[in-house]
Amino acid sequence: MLPWKSCNVGDPVQSIQTPSLILDLDAFERNLDRLMAAAKGLRVRPHAKSHKCPEIAKRQVERGAVGICCQKLSEAAIFVQAGIKDVLITNQLISPAKLERLAQLATQARVGVLVDHLEQVQALSQCMQNREGLIDVYIEVEVGGERCGVAPTAVLPLAQAILAADGLRFAGLHCYHGRAQHFRLQAERQAAIERAVDAVRQAKSCLESAHIDVPRVTGAGTGTFWHERDSGVYDEIQAGSYAFMDRDYGDNQTGEGDVVFENALFVMTTVTSLARAGHVIVDAGLKASSVDAGMPSVYQKPDWRYLKASDEHGVIAVPAGQHLGLGDTLLLVPGHCDPTMNLYDDLVCIRQDRVHAIWSIEARGALL
Repeated sequence: MLPWKSCNVGDPVQSIQTPSLILDLDAFERNLDRLMAAAKGLRVRPHAKSHKCPEIAKRQVERGAVGICCQKLSEAAIFVQAGIKDVLITNQLISPAKLERLAQLATQARVGVLVDHLEQVQALSQCMQNREGLIDVYIEVEVGGERCGVAPTAVLPLAQAILAADGLRFAGLHCYHGRAQHFRLQAERQAAIERAVDAVRQAKSCLESAHIDVPRVTGAGTGTFWHERDSGVYDEIQAGSYAFMDRDYGDNQTGEGDVVFENALFVMTTVTSLARAGHVIVDAGLKASSVDAGMPSVYQKPDWRYLKASDEHGVIAVPAGQHLGLGDTLLLVPGHCDPTMNLYDDLVCIRQDRVHAIWSIEARGALL
């Protein structure tokens, strides 16, 4: 644990020690409201892997979300402990130790999980033997992500196995196209989701032809959800990054009908050296901002370029005629918000140039 916090509630923003992870509460709240309005009646189940923060999940539920998604069992346990009562783990679980913990969690909240193999169904049912409660089980369908999931024509044996298994409830289909979220052109994203929708329709038809009802189709992300919303086949939206946004999502070209969110998450950094002409050196490097999706951008300075990062330093090219002094601060827009959140213990929430709250990122490092 850090020997001290970067700031205290009530401090002016200018006094925050850096690097710190900053949330602009006004922009954040507008993003939450914008998604709920844009959902147009579809269920909203935000993905908490983006924020790992129970305080954020509580605010999403307060605004109408039915629950949250998590990617890991340990994440789910932290959110259930914090009071979130409906959690979908958008992943497959197979190890006996994790299944035992999943069964215990299912006694505390409504919990769902994904399958794409009969052995997973059998293992889930086995772990629920002689236990009260049910686990919601979704069949993951491959709709273009090229990761997990079965072909649309292969869903029937899985659905039959779930329906016949003790302790399990067939909850529907999980159909998320992650790759499509970052196709840069609007037409590319739309075409990808149209293909995904065709796959969903095929999967539903296979089940309905066998007189199996599909309770729900869940999926969709920040970069495409309005296409899934308008498809007539999706019932639930799993957007996550919408609450924050990042530089990578900002690189997407928007088109007519796209729903646009604001940057709300930043890394605040301080100029610590002017040793290189035409550049400033800041204290936010690789340990302050994930660069898996590329370098961060400098907020509201499109002609400034964050060139490279080492462990504790960042190098920013400054246009001719523009200057910063030692001790001046900048806001960086992370390249990828999800893994950047996982670098910090706390989220500094600001409003009207003051520190309004400090929220713990309790699921940081929850990889199990």
